[in-house]
Amino acid sequence: MSPLWQLTLARFREFYREPAALFWVYGFPLILAFVLGLAFSEKPVPAANVDVVADPRHPEVTEKLRADLSADPGVKVEVLDEPVARKRLRTSKTDAVVIPRPETASGYEYLFDATRSESVLARNAADRALLRATHPTPNPPAETATTEPGGRYIDFLIPGLLGMNLLGGGLFGVGFAVGDLRVRKLLKRFQATPMRRSDFMLSLMISRLVFTLIDIGLLLGFAYLAFGVKVRGNPLVFVGLVALGGASFAGIGLLLGSRARTMETIAGLVNAVMLPMYVLSGVFFSSSRFPEGMQWFVQLLPLTALNDALRAVMNDGAGWEALPYPLLVLGVWGVLSFALALRIFRWR
Repeated sequence: MSPLWQLTLARFREFYREPAALFWVYGFPLILAFVLGLAFSEKPVPAANVDVVADPRHPEVTEKLRADLSADPGVKVEVLDEPVARKRLRTSKTDAVVIPRPETASGYEYLFDATRSESVLARNAADRALLRATHPTPNPPAETATTEPGGRYIDFLIPGLLGMNLLGGGLFGVGFAVGDLRVRKLLKRFQATPMRRSDFMLSLMISRLVFTLIDIGLLLGFAYLAFGVKVRGNPLVFVGLVALGGASFAGIGLLLGSRARTMETIAGLVNAVMLPMYVLSGVFFSSSRFPEGMQWFVQLLPLTALNDALRAVMNDGAGWEALPYPLLVLGVWGVLSFALALRIFRWR
């Protein structure tokens, strides 16, 4: 029998005989997708909290501001003293403050936090409400609120979770497995068998890819049934992209485990590689939020390339022709990692 087949079969048996591994590979991603999908599901945008400062010298001005703001259903108004209103804005208990200024041309002043998006939006909502009250439009334009599939947060999240699972599977499922076999002195026994080093490494990568494809199928099926998320591009392109990403991350996992002699070492290496990519590569929020000076580094990370490509295929319906850069990044990382791991790997 082929050594590669026997080694791959051994990895399958070791995996499905461990209930904890089954849960963390297949159960935990579904729970994570369900919880995050509920937390960020489509909800009506809450009304902006706007405080009006009470002016004891001109109570009629204060009342007019309150009435004009309250006429807009997107604004929630409270009338408070100025020190209280300023404190509420500082502690994020309100989003914006309107201060009556009868002596000025406009008649009021806005106070808001320019670093908080909610505060800027509340200022704009208050400005719109007051302008409509001051200059009413005889024939206001029609407004239609839409929510298109592909533009929801859950549509952004699921590809990121897929990439995260592929990365975790490659680093933990391959790198940790090699470190565990070395710590238990099993690699020395493998060395005595009639097989090539490449057979051993490829068996780890192939078994991990099979487990990953099953995991991806379960997560996609759950996302479709629970939230209506689906792949809008070519399914073959999607499967090929998943396979390439899984192989690339498995190669990185092999590289990390090729010399590690203790579980502490491999754990540190895996976390040092995995955690920065979880933060930088746009799993839960867009990587474009990071400063422009960091973008060159962020775009070189394999998880960034995979997440961008998955979102392009799933949400935009992109094909191979639209993914040259992500494919190049994943291919370079995978080939270089596997080649280097094959060169420096040690059985002991």
